[in-house]
Amino acid sequence: MLNWLLRLFSSDEPQAKPAAAAATASPAPVAPPQAPASKVQNIATHMALSTQRDQVDFMFSSWLFESEDNPDVFTNKNEDTILAALEATVASEESGAHMVRRMPGVIPQLLQVLRNSDFSGAELARTISHDVVLVAEVLRMANSAAYNQGTAITSIDHAVLILGQNGLRQLITGVAFKPIINLNSGSFTRMVAPRLWAQSERCAVACAHLARNEPVDPLDSFLVGLIHNVGLTVSLRVIDKMSDGRQPVGSPTFCNSLAAYGRTLTANIAREWHFPDKVVTAIAEQDDKSAGRNLSPLGRILMMADHLSKIDTLARQKHLDAEDPRLLDDLTGKEIDCLRRLCADEEKDWIAITTARQ
Repeated sequence: MLNWLLRLFSSDEPQAKPAAAAATASPAPVAPPQAPASKVQNIATHMALSTQRDQVDFMFSSWLFESEDNPDVFTNKNEDTILAALEATVASEESGAHMVRRMPGVIPQLLQVLRNSDFSGAELARTISHDVVLVAEVLRMANSAAYNQGTAITSIDHAVLILGQNGLRQLITGVAFKPIINLNSGSFTRMVAPRLWAQSERCAVACAHLARNEPVDPLDSFLVGLIHNVGLTVSLRVIDKMSDGRQPVGSPTFCNSLAAYGRTLTANIAREWHFPDKVVTAIAEQDDKSAGRNLSPLGRILMMADHLSKIDTLARQKHLDAEDPRLLDDLTGKEIDCLRRLCADEEKDWIAITTARQ
């Protein structure tokens, strides 16, 4: 079905013009009643007229669930059961926050310190030393090609000095949220969660790029991109638990509803973790894509970064061409530059690459 829709989107053939009405006084013959258009045709027509962003979202969700060849447009009973469970989760008192592990205790302390431009490197190094995972990541990043000039760095104090404030901000947030849940949870989690995390990293990098010269906090911009899929990732646990395994998962209608529940869960989790109000607001704003100009600065950055990072991800999977003029037509010069930077990066250490360019 996906291939058919893509052919529909890319068709360059002009549509036939309606025939002119006959200039005659004789009444036109009454046409026999036609069968109503199928639901699939209605959906396809709507998608053909939708924005490029809607089409990219559709392609991305199809890739996530490997449902490109699924002929179903609307939800089946299996998907209805999953969505009902997610709705109950979102409506519960815990609001889904109980489904994701809490951040390591040292992370909030570090983030608070890093918001202050006059932070003490020695104090920060001591705090990092209390977390073995952070120690390993800080040293790894400081010794990466983006920073190291050939001399091995073995001291946390030296690594903190090398990375600087921006590098440490982005490194710490990345370490805090990866991985969010155990990849042994089930088949959907094993398949989809790594793909979501990869796109989240790309989105965070895009947010950092788009936030330059904008009235937003650099840490908030990176953070909102990194966590915007947390709720969707957590939802995979529900899919693993509720799916009957007999009917496919991943229809367009299901994915649209799943994305909405995922955004609600992300906002709930962000509140539970006491993230800045601007971050929570930016995530919640993604539910109303028609808001347009009414979005907050951070909300606009997140919406565009999500779109660009999906294009980049799909291009890497050979599902589309990131240089397709139709994709670039509505983008600003800054947004096109951001997309091309994403597509040009071949290394996996996106955080180090972006920080090195600042």
